Amino acid sequence: MAEHGLKSTRQRSLIIDTFFSLGGHVTVEDVWAKVREQDARVSVATVYRTMKLLHECGLAHARNFGDGQTRYAAEERRHHHDHLICTRCGTIVEFENDRIEALQDKVARQHGFQVTSHKMELYGFCESCQRAIAGGDSPRA
Repeated sequence: MAEHGLKSTRQRSLIIDTFFSLGGHVTVEDVWAKVREQDARVSVATVYRTMKLLHECGLAHARNFGDGQTRYAAEERRHHHDHLICTRCGTIVEFENDRIEALQDKVARQHGFQVTSHKMELYGFCESCQRAIAGGDSPRA
């Protein structure tokens, strides 16, 4: 933490350790719920501030998938990936596909466009929600 200019406190260390152990795309509330299992005195505001610091230091990437919640993912993986997002339960699946990336590069070249970054998010229903909907449940959770 010190190498990124972050003061080390017991609560901040707990939040950071918890964030990195959770993996995936997590909300502040996800991190806070897990942290409170170990220390009920940690406030949600402390988690918000710590996640913001991690993002500002480049240790966490912040994304909004259209549901109004910022989700954070560790920046330990430097590879590009895309997302499948279930609009019913909120499940997020990361995937990589070299053919899709190559096609995007080809389309950009055909239009004389130089891509500096991009994101691809596909929205729909995960397998579990498709089964639930087929069984008569509402498409909305």
